[in-house]
Amino acid sequence: MQSCDVRIKYNIIKGTFLIESHLTNLLSMDGIAYYYGKIMTFNEANGYFHSLLQNIPWKNDEVAVFGKHIVTKRKTAWYGDSNYVYIYSNTIKQALPWTRELENLKQIVENTSNTKFNSCLLNLYHDGNEGMGWHSDDEKSIEDNSTIASVSFGTERKFSFKHKQNKKIISVLLEHGSLLLMQDSTQKNWLHGLPKSKKITIPRINLTFRRMVT
Repeated sequence: MQSCDVRIKYNIIKGTFLIESHLTNLLSMDGIAYYYGKIMTFNEANGYFHSLLQNIPWKNDEVAVFGKHIVTKRKTAWYGDSNYVYIYSNTIKQALPWTRELENLKQIVENTSNTKFNSCLLNLYHDGNEGMGWHSDDEKSIEDNSTIASVSFGTERKFSFKHKQNKKIISVLLEHGSLLLMQDSTQKNWLHGLPKSKKITIPRINLTFRRMVT
């Protein structure tokens, strides 16, 4: 499931560099998910991890689940080109302006994926006791069938997809400084989640770059 055969090709007509990659679709049907593996060095990933951990104004999510008000252990933050409002699980977030580190990461992800993004949801998982249940990023505020880019820092965690109809599960281990792309009809046909694991004691930070409806 690793990325392979990545080449940089110079476009003479446009005078730009293009990243030409041959990746394997992780999903067997009804969607596209590409795992690029590590897209930066270990030291670069460490630098971003510690900077984000210390400088992002992390806050606990407050969500409504089956009519109950729950304060999550994991913490989140929401950034964007504009003050986009993002509503999920009856939680309302208004985007903060980009930090220098997030702008740099956004540029790296856009160059690697050849896709433009206008917002980013950040999640901080303190250890393996914190995870994410099955869900899809299919809110109406997100552009339909748009690409979502997931960047991971910190401890490696298993990330799983589950088909909404046949319940097939496909998992991938997300590494420190890695990139996962979810494209096309993935959100309509697949759920995804981050399973908990008591063995994990190191934090993980995840960034999902998105395209909000403008």
